[in-house]
Amino acid sequence: MGMGNINKPALSLENQAWLEQTYDKLVVKMKAECARIGTMIPYSTCDGKYHDLDVPGGIHFWTNGFWTGMLWQMYEATGDETYRKAAEGTEERLAEILVDFSNSDHDIGFLFLPSSVANYRKTGNQEARIRGLKAAQILAGRYNPAGQFIRAWNDSEMMEKVMGGTVPISGWMIIDCIINIPLLYWASKETGAPRFTGIALNHARTAQQYIVRADGSCNHIVAFDPDTGEFLDNPGGQGFEQGSSWSRGQSWAVYGFSLSYRHTGDVSFLDTAKKCAHYCISNMAITDWLPLVDYRAPLEPVKYDTTAGMITACGLLELAEHVGEYERRLYVEVALRMLRACDARFANWNPDEDSIMGGGTFFYHDPDGSNTEVPIIYGDYYFIEAILRLKGKSLFLW
Repeated sequence: MGMGNINKPALSLENQAWLEQTYDKLVVKMKAECARIGTMIPYSTCDGKYHDLDVPGGIHFWTNGFWTGMLWQMYEATGDETYRKAAEGTEERLAEILVDFSNSDHDIGFLFLPSSVANYRKTGNQEARIRGLKAAQILAGRYNPAGQFIRAWNDSEMMEKVMGGTVPISGWMIIDCIINIPLLYWASKETGAPRFTGIALNHARTAQQYIVRADGSCNHIVAFDPDTGEFLDNPGGQGFEQGSSWSRGQSWAVYGFSLSYRHTGDVSFLDTAKKCAHYCISNMAITDWLPLVDYRAPLEPVKYDTTAGMITACGLLELAEHVGEYERRLYVEVALRMLRACDARFANWNPDEDSIMGGGTFFYHDPDGSNTEVPIIYGDYYFIEAILRLKGKSLFLW
């Protein structure tokens, strides 16, 4: 099931040449990476090499599905069976999550949309379908009916300390979840059970009300009373401070609300996606299309997060599919500017070294700098998705 070509205006000769050259380099780089990595589950590189499951949460860590997503995208683009076999082998490892799901959280969509659901969409594999539906059940089970949101995270003591919250984490929702709820839309379409979409819709509408601000910027976290659903606070999260504008959170909003519009046809989601997109565009326009970690933070030190740019670019390309011709030009052109700027400044095309896109930053306050401007696997995933969307060769995973 392909995503289909974007109904876009013709690219300039310069952009088209860059796209073709980048795609050719991507094919070479990914072929070499797949041969080295196989069914490993990578996150970031050390001395140019990925290491298996080098993450704090083990198999449950939220980024563990992105390598399979890269493999399925490359299989869709090239037809090379090596990618399919590696993706299926990695998915078998991820299946462990569904056996002991006590550590699963709101990010289970990131784990199974790019793996099991992608497998089912592409091959019709019924075991993959069942895994996807189990993951959807876990995500739906996190729904808080009083506050009409899906609960974030599990580790109360750690998360409240790191994220600066003053109220129980059991009542927290975060912007990241907006791009996990397509797992629920998919589950409703597969099963005919409306409750999955009902949960997703309620969560998205709560996010519209409490996460997205009037100017299109976003809170990362919203805290509610878990028993009554009463709004309590906006903890600071992974950005600079409470009230700031964490760029990756902004990117989740752009792409996530665009996807909710695709799945539901609710025009309010399209309007919200546009508002968040225009805020991102305005901010990146003054930094040469390189996204800062936080759009509302001190000018110094300068910290970039290319993952925010890659996700935003994918969100803009999604938006471009749902607007008219004259509006479409803006989103496609800006997506290309972001991709090209990050490519020129941070990409590593050496096929002997792992990862493509450097410059990824996990959170603003990073005491030892180990998570600042480094290669991160989801930056590569969204870069690949954007390139393949522009080429008309991508697989719809969300």
